[in-house]
Amino acid sequence: MASMAFSTTFFTPLHASTTSTPSSQPSLPFIKSSFASSNSPFFQNVSFSLQTSSNLPRPLFKPPSFSVHARAATEKTIYEFTVKDIDKKDVSLSKFKGKVLLIVNVASRCGLTSSNYSELSHLYEKYKEKGLEILAFPCNQFGFQEPGSNEEIKQFACTRFKAEFPIFDKVDVNGPFTVPVYQFLKSSAGGFLGDVVKWNFEKFLIDKNGKVVERYPPTTSPFQIEKDIQQLLAA
Repeated sequence: MASMAFSTTFFTPLHASTTSTPSSQPSLPFIKSSFASSNSPFFQNVSFSLQTSSNLPRPLFKPPSFSVHARAATEKTIYEFTVKDIDKKDVSLSKFKGKVLLIVNVASRCGLTSSNYSELSHLYEKYKEKGLEILAFPCNQFGFQEPGSNEEIKQFACTRFKAEFPIFDKVDVNGPFTVPVYQFLKSSAGGFLGDVVKWNFEKFLIDKNGKVVERYPPTTSPFQIEKDIQQLLAA
């Protein structure tokens, strides 16, 4: 079957069967706003059918230019949710009203950890005064690559990578114990293969109105999102 690259910006979820976890050091090239080839190692264990059927919607592909308009499938906004920070204190996300948000599920022992933390820290330093906030949610669901306590996670991120952006309590982003904010993110941007988060460092971009406008696979580097962030900050 020929390799194909698919946009992540259609929001009628295609449901996939259970997948096994990919390697901790994916060998894919970075790809902006698109999933890698179906023949790549990242998806080699995913079992699904792309045969045309009256029961399966045709994917809607993203136009060449980035859109700053929210395409959420719900009327809710990110501001309606309260989460716990790394110190277990409640934080209402309404405190980020008017900000552009990049939300990322992070891990300390992933092959993507070093590049993502370094680039996220760089972007935050560059754009925090212009209205960017990066919200990091540790998650241990992918290869058990975030096994530490909150204190260990905080020490790792802040000491090794000088991360200054907010880091929150460890959460589930898939399954029956998915936290409400991730239920919202996934329902707003279903993405390819349904609404499951695929691996560590999947990213959601939120506009100043609290709406999800883009979703990026784990292999998309933070630097590849910079132009999209600039457009939302200027909007």
